[in-house]
Formats: sequence, structure tokens, C-alpha cells
Amino acid sequence: MHVFMNRFAKAMAIIGGVFLTVLIVLICISVVGRVLNGVFHGPVAAILPEFSKWALAMGVGPINGDFELVEAGIAFTIFAFIPLCQITSSHASVDVFSTLFPDKVNGFLGMIIEIVFAIVLVVIAWQVYEATLAKHRYGETTFLLEMPLWWAYAASFVGAVAAAIVGIYMAIFRTMEFFTGRVILDDHAEVMH
Repeated sequence: MHVFMNRFAKAMAIIGGVFLTVLIVLICISVVGRVLNGVFHGPVAAILPEFSKWALAMGVGPINGDFELVEAGIAFTIFAFIPLCQITSSHASVDVFSTLFPDKVNGFLGMIIEIVFAIVLVVIAWQVYEATLAKHRYGETTFLLEMPLWWAYAASFVGAVAAAIVGIYMAIFRTMEFFTGRVILDDHAEVMH
């Protein structure tokens, strides 16, 4: 089961990485277009007015609604990375006092943290689901692109559900580790933060 969940988390991270790459490329193209638009309205228009008019007529400029697309995609991207962070215990942590505790206490704390994380992820997924329904029901759209807002919420819901599934799995996993006394997955084998 752990191999499957690990692959699932990695697949979500890869999908999130692809989305993030697309968003980065979109931003870069939009910024270059914005700069070129300014150049074709300024210095080039003074020197080569016909070329400037032609370039602007071809649509040189920022991508319309670029910030709306980034806003819509970034939430899914964040949710897509959470399962991998969860299953590899790679969330940022501050271990000021926990290094002083015995292994049994740290195991108990790890179990409690995973349970709380699972509960929070389930609540987030539930709230994103409710928000998706509300945005769909009221027909809200973005300002420039007039894209239905519920699309972005639905994509985020998929990521939130994936995060919740892995969160629940890890809570069960850490609870089993604590009560059996066996270390199945050594957190210290992971990269230290």
C-alpha cells in the first residue's frame, strides 16, 4: 500500500510541476509581451511607425487575463505538492525541543501531528468542495476572461482530496507505528530541513 501511495503522491507532484511550469512560461511570455508592447508604443513607433502598427496589430502585448490564469492554477499546484510532502515527512519543521525527547514521545508527537494534519486536510477539502458548489450555483466568473470561477475551485478540490487521502493514510500509518512500536518509515532517512 505504501508503494502505491508513494507513487500516487509523486504523480500528483509531477502534475503540479507541469502546471507550475506552464504558469511560469505564461508569466514570462506575458512579461515579454508587456515590455514589447511598451517598446512598440514608444521608441519603435517614432522610428518605424508602420512596423510598430503592424506588430501591435499582430497582438504583441501581455496575455489577457494572465493574473487570472495564474490565480486559478496556483491553488491546484500547491495542493498537488502536499501529498508528496506529507508522505515523505518533508514539511518544514522546527525541532528545538523534540530532539531532547525519547523516541516514544517523538513517536507519539508524530502520530498526533499526522492525525491533526489529516483532519485539517479533510476540512480544507470539504470547504473547497462547498466553495466549488457555491461558485457554480452563483455563476461567478473572472473579470477579464469571464472564466467560471468554479473551474479553478474544482481543480483545487481534486488536489485537496488527493492531499486529504494521503494525510489520512499517513495518520493511520503513524498510528500503527506508534502502537506496534516498529519504525516502518524512518523520517531521519529523509533530507534534513
